[in-house]
Amino acid sequence: MKHQYLWWQKVVVEHERRHAVEEGRDIAPLAGEFASLQAADLAEDEVFQHRVNELMDRVAKLPIRGDFPYREPSDLEGIRAERPPGPRRLELKLTDEALTDRLYGAWSGRCAGCLLGKPLEGLRTNVLWALLRDAGCDGLSDYLWRMDIPEELFAKHKLTERILAFGRSVQHMPEDDDTNFTVTALAIVKKHGLNFTPENVGDFWIHNIPLMHTCTAERIAYRNFTANVLPPASATFRNPCREWIGAQIRADFFGYVAAGDPQLAAELAWRDACISHTRNGIYGEMWVAAMLAAAAVAATDNPAEIIEIGLSQVPARSRFTEGIRDVLTWRKQGSSYAQAVDRIHKRWNEHNWHDWHHTIANAQLVAIAMLWGGSDFGSVITKAVYPCFDTDCNGATAGSVAGMMLGASRISGKWTDLMNDTLHTGVSGYHVVKISGLAAETLKLLKANRT
Repeated sequence: MKHQYLWWQKVVVEHERRHAVEEGRDIAPLAGEFASLQAADLAEDEVFQHRVNELMDRVAKLPIRGDFPYREPSDLEGIRAERPPGPRRLELKLTDEALTDRLYGAWSGRCAGCLLGKPLEGLRTNVLWALLRDAGCDGLSDYLWRMDIPEELFAKHKLTERILAFGRSVQHMPEDDDTNFTVTALAIVKKHGLNFTPENVGDFWIHNIPLMHTCTAERIAYRNFTANVLPPASATFRNPCREWIGAQIRADFFGYVAAGDPQLAAELAWRDACISHTRNGIYGEMWVAAMLAAAAVAATDNPAEIIEIGLSQVPARSRFTEGIRDVLTWRKQGSSYAQAVDRIHKRWNEHNWHDWHHTIANAQLVAIAMLWGGSDFGSVITKAVYPCFDTDCNGATAGSVAGMMLGASRISGKWTDLMNDTLHTGVSGYHVVKISGLAAETLKLLKANRT
């Protein structure tokens, strides 16, 4: 059996090369082998598999260049040594009722943002923006299937089934990995408490998530578990997806259950991320979790402050921090939303899978959505999805943070009513659940684990 998602494809060679260069390794000694594999005839694919594995093993042994300008550890102690000053814990003064509203807003916001982006995932701007332009629409203003776009335009762009048929079927939030992992984190904390270990996370995956329900770095880590390659080696062993977005989408519940405690939220996120990701792939999850913990108690609708608190938990001299600080600078300098999006597309090629999946590219779009969307929930999620890249992931993350910041009471039913307070997941024990019930269960765990 040679499943295309279990056997290395030729494109993996380029993913590994990009990762090696970007993390500061001098790949000159391996340039010939990279070129040979990229030009290889795959007729003897067993040989190709062996050569790719051998190449990745050799890359892992290459030292970081002495002139590499970034400091990017993957261990928690090293990360904390490189982070800037910042509030490590905030005072949580909210009543149970107010905190429930924040948590329900975060869960609902994550689901709504994911739902907005889900049928658009994989579309590039040359398709989505052309459809909107033909319809005379200036960006997204609603779920795409509910916008005033003639059906013949969906047909023209070959999106009838993908968008309209999907929209007609929505009566709840359908299963998606972006919500599966949020529920997975809840189940792990419910079983092990806040002292769960990376090994507990891997064990939960093996027993509760089918291999083919995982993607990219998660699937590679899963395969490593089954070969007795344990965390943190499970993230580094033959993993050409190690700084992609997979960990960032798993962050949210750790921020929910650590409301008011960004440092704890970031630590919980690190324990989850380190089983499948390295460096900036880890930082993305820590940043999101810390932002959510801060957003739960934010006194003002100030997304820049929340972004800064998130950055205070990751290395100051990392590519991740540099990318988010670029976005903060653009906002301070008065750039428009369109100009900010254009800068992302000039920096990252949406048609290149490495760029499309990369944590930093997508985190920058989340930051843009928060800064230019402000305290308008609908503006936040539509601004996260409109630039394309990983639309369901970015819509979900931006919606989660905005929902936590605003609370469910400040999210228009336009975005949530169609889900009927119901989420479907692939997680055992949570196949059909009330979103409000998840918020109530989160509050219970938060209170039980707070010291």
